[in-house]
Amino acid sequence: MKMLVVATKNAGKAREYRKMFAPFDVEIKTLADFPPITINEDGQTFAENALIKAQTAVAAFNLPVMADDSGLVVDALNGAPGVHSARYAGDHDDAANNAKLLRELANVPGEQRTAHFHTTILALKPDGAKLVTEGRVNGKILQKARGNNGFGYDPLFIPDGYDCSMAELTADQKNQISHRGRALRAFMDQFAEWWQA
Repeated sequence: MKMLVVATKNAGKAREYRKMFAPFDVEIKTLADFPPITINEDGQTFAENALIKAQTAVAAFNLPVMADDSGLVVDALNGAPGVHSARYAGDHDDAANNAKLLRELANVPGEQRTAHFHTTILALKPDGAKLVTEGRVNGKILQKARGNNGFGYDPLFIPDGYDCSMAELTADQKNQISHRGRALRAFMDQFAEWWQA
């Protein structure tokens, strides 16, 4: 069995990935399984941040690494919060981030509140072999939060073609249409070839 490090400390993500990679006989480890490392996510794009995470972890552990970076891109805010989505109003404070987003869009009418969620997933081996996939879901920002499922900006985001926010969808419904779900499906389609190369 070979080992793949997922560049996260999130136990929930780790569980999801262990389940996904089970058919490949891959042992999944996360950053929580190793001595702490410092990752400076100072990229200008989601792809740059995912690469920084992966390169830093590969250099530290000399193992294959999978990293991702995601965020919300709002057209009326020139792409903000973008790569700063998790730290838009402080450090990983969902309530503060959502409150700031609503303040920034206070005078923006409904039809101009277009936005999309984006995920880049990047896997990197110590020999430099790379696998990159992306996912995106388009929608609009609501005037106020709706729903209790999900996290982050989900209660404020209504996907195109839906009458409910991401936070009003079930986990299965969300995975079918979410940016991360789309990026992950593309990743898993190509994973075996990359892993065995």
